[in-house]
Amino acid sequence: MFNADPVRCGTGPPPGGTDDLHPLPQSGAPSLGCRYQNATPVYTLSIYSGCTVVDVTVPLTLLGLLEREPSHGYELKRAYDTYFGRDKPLPFGQVYATLGRLARDGKVSGGEAEPGAGPDRKPYAITERGASEFDAWLATPIEPEPHLQTVLFAKVVLALMLGRPAETYLDAQRTAHLRRMHELTELKTNGLLMDALLADHGLFHLEADLRWIDVTSARLSALAETVRMS
Repeated sequence: MFNADPVRCGTGPPPGGTDDLHPLPQSGAPSLGCRYQNATPVYTLSIYSGCTVVDVTVPLTLLGLLEREPSHGYELKRAYDTYFGRDKPLPFGQVYATLGRLARDGKVSGGEAEPGAGPDRKPYAITERGASEFDAWLATPIEPEPHLQTVLFAKVVLALMLGRPAETYLDAQRTAHLRRMHELTELKTNGLLMDALLADHGLFHLEADLRWIDVTSARLSALAETVRMS
């Protein structure tokens, strides 16, 4: 996939299809569209409403869990629900459908089914291609938009689970946020009243994200211990 970005105007659904996404509720605000002018994004109301839906991508999350260790489908569901799906458990059907697509695309490999009663006993392991895609996703900052804490949280937990530099990823996200906030401040300063109000809306949410990033960075050691004990 490599795509865990928020859904953005004009880009269409992310690779892999929207059925692979675990969405947050969408805003009920109207969407007026967004466009690019001379390769520069021109923000309209939709950039802060209809186009700010951030999703935890199930395929990449499952790849991260498989990088930790090969697992059966029911083990992946249990791990996903424990860390990422407490409010909305992942359906078994989605787990196996996603694993099937990942296997089709060469990102996971499925072994022979093991004997025994109960759920599907077929073990899955991440491939080199799947690991490369997961690494790229983990290291790439998310497009800074409101309501992206769910994806950030997934990245931080997976990084800690796998012994990756979670603080480095948070630092990169902080830098991306500050850059976007600078852009919105320019929009607020040089635009009309509507532009200023839309910029304020984005800035307030991004400031909250920055506070979350700072708090999480300060608590990484405690979170890492919690992840190890889970």
